[in-house]
Amino acid sequence: MTARDLYVYGIVRAGHRLPPGSLGVGSPPAPVRGLPAGRLAAVVSDVPEGLRARRRDLMAHQGLLTSLAATGAVVPMRFGTVCGGEDVLVERLAAAERHHLTCLDRIDGRVEMNLKVLPAQEDGLADLLRDDAHVRRLRDDARRRPGYEANLRLGEAVTAGLERRAREAAAHLLRELSAFADGTAAGPEVAGCVLNTSFLVGGSEHDRFTAAVSRLAAGHRGRVELKLTGPMPCYSFVGPEHAPAGA
Repeated sequence: MTARDLYVYGIVRAGHRLPPGSLGVGSPPAPVRGLPAGRLAAVVSDVPEGLRARRRDLMAHQGLLTSLAATGAVVPMRFGTVCGGEDVLVERLAAAERHHLTCLDRIDGRVEMNLKVLPAQEDGLADLLRDDAHVRRLRDDARRRPGYEANLRLGEAVTAGLERRAREAAAHLLRELSAFADGTAAGPEVAGCVLNTSFLVGGSEHDRFTAAVSRLAAGHRGRVELKLTGPMPCYSFVGPEHAPAGA
């Protein structure tokens, strides 16, 4: 890195006022400023020495984005985004201005809620044994004639059964919750999860969305466990896949 490098937190519309006394990453925390670029502005600071993903800096990055979003839309950058100088950054913003403005319109007044769906374990096993005759038969066989092969067949059947039931429930959850969102974005595969999806939720729908998650979690107990994270900056709804044609 050089002295000219900039740490980039996010992109906002020109005229978006920064929270008073805004500070960013680093120790001591770096002062944050806006870098105008046409109809946009980048929220930046100097790059601190020895930048790493420390909890303190991760929280500072996230906290600044949350503060910015409280007063207007912000296209969030991932932690550690660095650009080589003001001229380079202004040029990049100008080249992608149409895309960024479209993203800002899309996420204005909205937040990201992430839902991870996992197969239920203890309750799920009891329900699976009650409902699945094949698994019950394998369990009974393993009890009568215990051994490696019998246990292996039973374990494989249990794992497959729990996952199948969880995927069926997850498909229903996705349909139900999409009604409360302005968009969805599939996340990367996560070990142990049958669904990892983010929802773009308007501020007026946030309470209804979280209430629906609680209701569905209770209704599908024994099939899935739900992990809801948010509200978060709208990372999943500002990528290249959301760019308009020709941008």
